[in-house]
Order: sequence, then structure tokens, then C-alpha cells
Amino acid sequence: MMSFAGAAYAHNPVTDEEVYHSFNSHDWQNWNMSDGWKNDDYFFGCHWSQNRVNFYGGQMELSLRTNYSYAPPYNYECAEYTTNNFYGYGLYEVSMKPAKVSGVISSFFTYTGPSYNGAPWDEIDIEFLGNDTTKVQFNYYTDGVGGNEILYDLGFDAADSYNTYAFDWQENYINWYVNGQLVATATENIPSNPSKIMMNIWNTYGIDEWAGRYYGEDANASYNWVRYTPNR
Repeated sequence: MMSFAGAAYAHNPVTDEEVYHSFNSHDWQNWNMSDGWKNDDYFFGCHWSQNRVNFYGGQMELSLRTNYSYAPPYNYECAEYTTNNFYGYGLYEVSMKPAKVSGVISSFFTYTGPSYNGAPWDEIDIEFLGNDTTKVQFNYYTDGVGGNEILYDLGFDAADSYNTYAFDWQENYINWYVNGQLVATATENIPSNPSKIMMNIWNTYGIDEWAGRYYGEDANASYNWVRYTPNR
């Protein structure tokens, strides 16, 4: 049974139920594929396309491909998969393999913003920069304020195999985990607004110093499962 407890939140009601998606197929009721638009920020180098979200043998593949129907330099289509509902404090986990392509970002994160009933920009990130997938970047934004990046050296190449990445989002802290091991913590200015669970792959433009330069290569990120466990 789905239940809502929105009294503590100003903008969107939080869905207080566990989420588990094994990616055998698209869950039309609870998940959405971004399609037919591009993020406004200049450094997003592609347009979201539902054609780039595919399911094979119990795994979800998010891909990045050239599409010459779009004007350069943004002549690429990319993939984003997001929940329809909003979720709050609890443990967020994913089993995934990022793309190992320079200039490409593969991610698992929570997000809300002004386009969702005027909510502030709150976000908690697990991001892989395709120029070096032996590291993972953690980050968060609270009412649009970021600058909280943590770059963690994994000790292995994340693109070679599925591993489990997670964050525990609580009122006063965020803990990030790799394969069940606590590797990073934040305690200042923690996000508080219910957010959608999201995964995406996209190419950067004009920010080569961050993720490397993108040269137009095809890229794929694979996801095995995702889980959210709310506080009880």
C-alpha cells in the first residue's frame, strides 16, 4: 500500500514505500524515460531520448549516440530514467557499470527543482567521470548551493564489473558507500526536499577540465538493480 506523508515538506509529497527495480523491463507505472528535450545548461551536450533506454536480460542500458538531426555541437542523444514519485530520507542503492568514455558522465542520484511545483534545487549525486572510472565523485546541492564534491579512489575500475554504490540520506548527514563500505560523509547544509530517483548518461561540452573532452564516441552505462529503503 502506498502512503504519503507530506506535512514535513513544502513542495512535493514524499512516498513512504520501499522501491526495488530489477530492470527486467520498463516499469511504466513508477518510472519515466526523459524524451525530446535538452537541459538548458550549455555544458549538457545532448538531447534526452527514450530510444536510448533499453532493457536486455535483466539489465538496463543507458546509451549515448550521435544524432545528426540536431545541430552541432549538441548533435547527440542520451538517456535518463527517473521515478514518477518523490522520496525522502533513507538508503539509496544501485548496482551499475559506468561508461568508460572521456567526457561522458554516468550517474545515480536524487533530484528536485523549480520545475517540480517550485521546489528548491536539491540533489545528491553518485557520478562517474568517463575519463577515469577508477574514481567516483560524490556531491550534493541544497537550494542550489553546491561545491561539495568528494572524489574517491575506488582501487578498481568501475567500468569492468557491477558494483554496489549507495548513499544514506538523513536529516543531518549523508553517508556514501561502495560495496557496503562507508567511504565518505557530509554533515553541513544537508538537502531536505523530497526528490526523484534518477539515473542518466550524458556527454559534456566545454568543461573538459572536469570529465575530459568528448570526441563523439558511442557510450553505454549498465544498471543491474536499484533499491530505496525508507526510514522506519
